[in-house]
Amino acid sequence: MATSSKPTRRHFLAGAAAAAGLATSAQPQPASAPRPNILLILSDDHSAAHVGCYGNPDTKTPNLDRFSQGGVRFDRAYVTCPQCVPSRASIMTGRSPVRIAMTRFSAPLPLDVRTYPEVLRTSGYFTGVAGRNYHLDGSANAPQETTTVLDKYKLRSFPDRLDYVKTGGRQVALSQLQEFLDLAGDRPFFLQLCSNDPHRPLDKNAIPSPHDPSRLKLPPHYPDTQLVREDFARYYDEISRFDGDVGEILKVLEQRNLAGNTLVAIMGDNGASQFRGKGTLYEFGIRVPLLIRWPGRVKPGWSSDRLISGEDLAPTFLEAAGLQPPGDMTGRSFLNLLQGRSYTGRTHVFSERGAHGSTLPVNSANFDLGRCIVTPTHKLIYNALWQIPYWPVDFAGDPHWKELMTMHEQGKLSPELSRLYFSPTRPMFELYELTSDPYELRNLAGQAESASIERDLKAALQEWMILERDYVPLPVPPPPRR
Repeated sequence: MATSSKPTRRHFLAGAAAAAGLATSAQPQPASAPRPNILLILSDDHSAAHVGCYGNPDTKTPNLDRFSQGGVRFDRAYVTCPQCVPSRASIMTGRSPVRIAMTRFSAPLPLDVRTYPEVLRTSGYFTGVAGRNYHLDGSANAPQETTTVLDKYKLRSFPDRLDYVKTGGRQVALSQLQEFLDLAGDRPFFLQLCSNDPHRPLDKNAIPSPHDPSRLKLPPHYPDTQLVREDFARYYDEISRFDGDVGEILKVLEQRNLAGNTLVAIMGDNGASQFRGKGTLYEFGIRVPLLIRWPGRVKPGWSSDRLISGEDLAPTFLEAAGLQPPGDMTGRSFLNLLQGRSYTGRTHVFSERGAHGSTLPVNSANFDLGRCIVTPTHKLIYNALWQIPYWPVDFAGDPHWKELMTMHEQGKLSPELSRLYFSPTRPMFELYELTSDPYELRNLAGQAESASIERDLKAALQEWMILERDYVPLPVPPPPRR
């Protein structure tokens, strides 16, 4: 397996161009068709495995399933971080959280880092964000010491970056969409519309006909208890509620005669707040749904297993708008793939894990340092803080987790589940063959038969970390001194 990849090569060249003072702003490209409107709908804490069109028979998602039939479903889309803020920063900028200093959860986006909606705005687009907080102007739940700094140095920048910036609960998201479209008028528009679902806390009455906990098929790494089933059913309920909201959003586009010239992308900002999900570098944490529809420009009803990174959306949307992506973007446009043209795909995608939330680093939910590399067949996870045990993000205080803790202490949990969730330490390296082990239960790191693959993936991860100027110790140490 190759130990280098074109994305990192492109990053190096882009950095050299920027250092030489070469132009990096987007330039309009000739286009025979009107520039498309672009609507990005983000669900919150949503793994790819939990949508009907991804092969899940239990989740009720008729609107998403129908939407996928009108466009393309990406089966191997990965975010750059299993946490909202860094992941959304990558989506907005086309760059890794490490490179743009966004690995701390509550950090505001640096003022000198440009977003792709700003590029669209300079070319005549009306741009905005609406719905749930977009998470890039610092934490809304911050101490006075933080807000003082944000205000003193004017670090809340998004009201100046975009034309329309409003936030609120799911009840106001649809009205904000209508208001935004009224203000856009005849101009092409970009809007990132953010959903609250299926983020915790999980509502008990999210939909009129809730999922039956007893009928759900649990993933193999889930403990099978009544409380776990009830929690999982509520998670599915919120996904179904999001699905209903998507249906209403698409109806608005139809009613305004905008659907025909609007590129709509639906994506999870990171994985589910579930077992080995959000906050971890496992598949439930970083592999998300990504569905794209563009009538007349993208063939409907197909799927792709090409590797896609969250940082790839920015250059793709810019090229769809007839613009050249800025040279400092390390994301790779997949517009050619979307439109059925020749496309050289990624050989690797990368993801990082840093601080989560604004609390003190008392466990791995609040603070962890991890990196991973994913190929078409394998994943290598590097747990730099391997001494810290697994701790769930956002549900450590919930009844189903507390019950599992008690079961483990009383020896009532299976040895395999106790190993997964209550081991005092974690392996520094984890290697999984994803095609045969999609739930990542058999760690191949350190085994002789996997040594070559492990070595190659560590080398490729090392290259990426060096080029991204990562601050975490590199995974391949120097040889011992004589």
